[in-house]
Amino acid sequence: MSKKVYAAIELADQEVRLVVMEIFESRSNILRVERVACSGIQGNSIVDEASVVTAIREATKSAQAALGYRIERVILLIPAVNVKHSSQKVHVQIEDGTRTVRQFHIQQGYQKAIQKKMGDDVEYVNPNKITYLINGSETSKLPKGEECNDFYMYVDLLYASKETIFTFARCIEQANLEILDICLDVFAMGEETAALQQSIDRSIIQLSIEESHTELALFMDQKLMSVADLEKGFGWLIEPLKEKYRLSSEICYRLLQNVFSGKEEENSDVIVYIEQKEENRVEISAKELAEVVLPRLKEWIVEINTACDPIVRNGKTRYVLTGKGSNIPVLKDMETSFNAEAIVYEPSTIGARDGALIADLGAAYVWQDTNRIRQDDRISVNNNELEASIDSINQKAKDGDGGFTRKMKSVILSDKD
Repeated sequence: MSKKVYAAIELADQEVRLVVMEIFESRSNILRVERVACSGIQGNSIVDEASVVTAIREATKSAQAALGYRIERVILLIPAVNVKHSSQKVHVQIEDGTRTVRQFHIQQGYQKAIQKKMGDDVEYVNPNKITYLINGSETSKLPKGEECNDFYMYVDLLYASKETIFTFARCIEQANLEILDICLDVFAMGEETAALQQSIDRSIIQLSIEESHTELALFMDQKLMSVADLEKGFGWLIEPLKEKYRLSSEICYRLLQNVFSGKEEENSDVIVYIEQKEENRVEISAKELAEVVLPRLKEWIVEINTACDPIVRNGKTRYVLTGKGSNIPVLKDMETSFNAEAIVYEPSTIGARDGALIADLGAAYVWQDTNRIRQDDRISVNNNELEASIDSINQKAKDGDGGFTRKMKSVILSDKD
């Protein structure tokens, strides 16, 4: 089957996110997005496994009902906790006398590389970067068909917290799903935002802003080099707003998304929010909103600048802002407040234009890239049911059922009656 359907699931801060994507002839199409609020995930930790499993089941059940076929396995996104990487040089000999590089030679080199252990507390997750030295030339392209007696693979591998991987994987398995692959969330984001590709000539600092924390990922030389966690997310920005006006986190987040500017002179006394709470009436103007939130936002940026200053001083650097918090428009007004060029990444994929979905979007591309070596033909959904669904759609298109012409004909005939 030429159409491939993949489901990526992220057990994110306070939320389970599921994206089902169809990839056909190098084109991608979002089939379904499901998001389920879940207090069982706090930051990078699962604090209530049962509620997480329930949220996963809810997301997959809703997606399956809409799509008409079962989701059997998923690409699981893992938070970047205790990330390490190792670089290896693997020698691969062509011992069959053909002097031709075949797929299984590349697979042998890859399997040899991933056998390396980095300690009892971490497990291998993703290939960070793979290049090949063949006949004196280095390339990132698969050298299939090249003539030689041997070649070398330079393999950089990513490892992450074993405990985190097992804890998150257990939730998926308890929800009766298989795991197609595991992927680091920041690495998947780097694929979607092109931070990996852009880091060939500069340092890219990717900021993934979630409710209770911000992940800082450093990309250099087209590799993920390190990850740090700042325990301040957009939830910290809205704390004063919640305390002063006694509003919920959801309302405060919506206010941040819609109604004030980072340019203080543009914030007027016009009331932007009204709520009657028993005997207490809450009225907030754009100016009041800015006065409460902007000081903390500026403090957050100063903290980012201070933490990243050694990297910025060392060479050309760019910040890329991602995550659910990147949906807050005022961040665009604050781009010049960073100590290096900064951009808020905006996904362009129809059906998933939301900063919260960036990791899910990138996961399928990471899988495809790795799968050039693995050659695994599994997809996320039930093959037979997918084929039946495609056949049904094709038959309806052929017969005209549900088509515009058929509907118009029906309307005209009804009118005549």
